[in-house]
Amino acid sequence: MKSILKGKLGFGTAPLGNMYRNIPDEEALATVDAAWEHGVRYFDTAPLYGAGLAEIRLGEALSKRPRDEYVLSTKVGRLILDELEDASARDLGEKGGLFEFGRKNKIVNDYSADATLRSIEQSLKRLKTDRLDIVYVHDIAQDFYGDEWLSQFEIARTGAFRALTRLREEGVIKSWGLGVNRVEPIEIALELEEAKPDVCLLAGRYTLLDHERALQRLMPTAAKMNVGIVIGGPYSSGVLAGGTHFEYQQASPEIIAKVERIKSIAQRHQISVKAAALQFVLANPAVVAVIPGASRPERIAEDHAALNEKIPAEFWMEMREQKLVAENAPLPI
Repeated sequence: MKSILKGKLGFGTAPLGNMYRNIPDEEALATVDAAWEHGVRYFDTAPLYGAGLAEIRLGEALSKRPRDEYVLSTKVGRLILDELEDASARDLGEKGGLFEFGRKNKIVNDYSADATLRSIEQSLKRLKTDRLDIVYVHDIAQDFYGDEWLSQFEIARTGAFRALTRLREEGVIKSWGLGVNRVEPIEIALELEEAKPDVCLLAGRYTLLDHERALQRLMPTAAKMNVGIVIGGPYSSGVLAGGTHFEYQQASPEIIAKVERIKSIAQRHQISVKAAALQFVLANPAVVAVIPGASRPERIAEDHAALNEKIPAEFWMEMREQKLVAENAPLPI
């Protein structure tokens, strides 16, 4: 699995689904083109992002690229119907209203085996491709389902997990796993006797602002089992990149204060917070790729530069002394 994730920087397409704002088609396509021009060859998307809008835009942008030259992942667990609904009134758990500027097609949550195959068929059409490399089971976690998340997980275990395992064994897909915003579902999945994932996408749970829980068990177990971890949301929904969102909502005063402490140390060592955020994530041996979400072409260039920025060891030592990174966190030094 690790060999198919070419390079360390991937492209997350959630913003292409009109997350937070109404993004014109031309800007969305230009952003994908900018990612390609900067050497990005791993693209991740999902039906949820704008009710299929992100997949449609990504499919259009990649249709002019040789299919064998990039890795493509999408997600299952949501079916997109022709029926329309009020996008702003959707129940997205802690992320309500996230894609209110996306398409208005009705979204149905379904982690059964049949729905998994139907979802893949829908995604292939929207993406204008004949195959997927990686498929993630999307959002079977507390942030979307609250106390019901374990029952949703069980539906996925006997449905989506088994279906995706068969597809992997048949060579239809190369890898499958979970795509979640919480550590616990991946920990449980790694303990299963059957239908084991081989790559998982963890969003927001291994960043400069939130990484201690993942360090306790998940990262060591994943590394030991050779399960690759792809990190999404390395900027914590944007607050580490100059934005105001954390966990897809307005950042609290406590989070803003912590970010200001990190900024102060970064300025003292003449580096960017973006560089620190990206390079911190990639220092963990379990991490195989990181996928920032960019909605503007110029952000791609910033991400690329951040990966190559030189960060002095003294910066990391001060971050550790100030208890802004955990004692046991691997550092890029």
